[in-house]
Amino acid sequence: MKILVIGGGGREHALAWKLGQSPKASKVYVAPGNGGTALDAKFENVPITGVRELREWAQANKIGLTVVGPEAPLAAGVVDEFRAHGLRIFGPTKAAAQLESSKAFSKAFMRRHGIPTADYDTFTDPAAAHAFVDRLGAPIVVKADGLAAGKGVVVAMTAEEAHDAVDFMLVDNKYGVAHNDGGARVVIEQFLEGEEASFIVLCDGKNVAALATSQDHKRLKDGDQGPNTGGMGAYSPAPVVTADVHARAMREVILPTIRGMEKDGIPYTGFLYAGLMIDAKGHPKTLEFNCRMGDPETQPILMRLKSDLVDVLGAAVDGKLDQVELQWDRRTALGVVMAAHGYPEAPRKGDAINGLPPDADDAMVFHAGTELVEGVVRTSGGRVLCVTALADSVKQAQQRAYDVARGIHFDGAQYRHDIGHRAVK
Repeated sequence: MKILVIGGGGREHALAWKLGQSPKASKVYVAPGNGGTALDAKFENVPITGVRELREWAQANKIGLTVVGPEAPLAAGVVDEFRAHGLRIFGPTKAAAQLESSKAFSKAFMRRHGIPTADYDTFTDPAAAHAFVDRLGAPIVVKADGLAAGKGVVVAMTAEEAHDAVDFMLVDNKYGVAHNDGGARVVIEQFLEGEEASFIVLCDGKNVAALATSQDHKRLKDGDQGPNTGGMGAYSPAPVVTADVHARAMREVILPTIRGMEKDGIPYTGFLYAGLMIDAKGHPKTLEFNCRMGDPETQPILMRLKSDLVDVLGAAVDGKLDQVELQWDRRTALGVVMAAHGYPEAPRKGDAINGLPPDADDAMVFHAGTELVEGVVRTSGGRVLCVTALADSVKQAQQRAYDVARGIHFDGAQYRHDIGHRAVK
């Protein structure tokens, strides 16, 4: 079977790598792909990003299964387009992807269906937003309503930070984000205490299969300092998601979401990622939904998956997830993101990358912001690589991943040295 992975980041490199291991995969294409997928003879990059062009290419090349990695093509309706032409594709429709593409939609959905989340309000009027911040005080969370590539959230520890975030997102609209009806809009919500975890499942419209638990590190610097990023590393499993927390998350968040979407006439298919805040008593609340696998969580999760991903996603597309039981490696996987100079504010591009190791059973370097230019791999984005290792303990996985990362060089490379610190504790 020919398989197409849509996207060009680290998550898509990991998906292509895992799908390519299946004996059922005759060829894996990645659109548009990156330097890592260009280097690997098992994959072929396809320089297409438009929804209609992707569909026409998939038809012409008789693609048997398409998997969508990032949020933008989902919000643009790629799943609807492919399905309308009889193509098998795994992901949510444009309407269902509003769970991610509109913070206001997802918060209203959670309130309507009794899914635990922080109290909030939604604003298009800056004066009303500022008054709300004054009334609630800090800490408080300000979110741009729309797709902002993982950067549209400010956790304001002071009222001044919150007011600045409102001006940045609503008055100046510096992210250039438009919600589904157009224009800038923000969601302002109560700050939640606890530990964050990524809870990712597969959905086929009715049935759900939970992936291995994971936890990522959003802040740029060691000790969870510095600005928020798209994610500086992750590990799986996440000890904070105990058996009890897992059961609660399924019972109180995931299943009510799937039932609620079905009830609202928008059946949900695809990956569903619930960002959870777990309090000291083990009660999860939903911070946000993503309609895709997380990046960098995908990399360690797929390192641990022993099942054939082509079989799993094929069953999901055919509405037969209830017939699938996922098999996992009992070991820990841990991924360290190597980011470009100047990330996240102004990442530099074009730096040559040296020292990339060959693939190993217990260590993989997944590419994200890279491109292959005349035989040289160069940086092309903010998060450049995710060095991912598999070992018997968190400490050993840390050691293996950092050993590999220290051997890779590009000017201005920055990475955290404490990925997995919560699990070690």
